[in-house]
Amino acid sequence: MPARSKARKRALDVLYAAEMRGQEPVASLEAAIAEGEGPTNVYTETLVRGVTEHRERIDELLAQYAQGWALDRMPAVDRTALRIGAFELLYADDVPHPVAVSEAVALVHHLSTDDSPSFVNGVLGSMLRDRDSLTL
Repeated sequence: MPARSKARKRALDVLYAAEMRGQEPVASLEAAIAEGEGPTNVYTETLVRGVTEHRERIDELLAQYAQGWALDRMPAVDRTALRIGAFELLYADDVPHPVAVSEAVALVHHLSTDDSPSFVNGVLGSMLRDRDSLTL
């Protein structure tokens, strides 16, 4: 598995665990690093910090593009993978847009429901289509 794919998986783990525990993701990340259990790839930290920093706007867009699905009704893994994918799609200049979408789909492929890959692909694909007209 490529290093960035592993970093995305680790970021998903950190963000998901923080949400389930009601913790702040960056604080959870920093605690894990301090305890020697943190990520070894700096891109994990970039993703956790980026998703956290832009979460309000990311969630607004996800709510808009996930037609018929409220964020709090989505499977938590899907919601977290969508946040990572949206961050990369909208804010990470060094990630090709199709890669951001396909990597988010890959995250949910083995970790969520059978319908999750097509759902994540649809939401992020629609965001990608409108990306240039979105206000960030």
